[in-house]
Amino acid sequence: MASREDAALLVQLAQWGAAMGLEEAQQAVWADEFDPETASVDDVLVSRVLVWGETIGTLTKNEILDADLVLDWIWVAGMWSRVGPAAIKLREKHGVPELYENFEALASKQGS
Repeated sequence: MASREDAALLVQLAQWGAAMGLEEAQQAVWADEFDPETASVDDVLVSRVLVWGETIGTLTKNEILDADLVLDWIWVAGMWSRVGPAAIKLREKHGVPELYENFEALASKQGS
């Protein structure tokens, strides 16, 4: 069950997202013309979503933040569906399967 500490951390993550320009990044990845299959981590907006999602995934994996609270707050699976292909390409390019694995794992808990 989520605690007040979880809620406070969630608000801090929302503030960090706002400070890093996450709203602009979200608008870009949800735009009709955005193609997840051709997306790249070289696109700063895609990278922003990946870094933010990986941070949240890491916090939930390590039980610092309640995963159920996060999954009630944002559509993690939807975000991953838009930027995940770029992360997977980066993993394959560098041979590092751990890249963005916590974001992907959290998304898989939610389904699509």
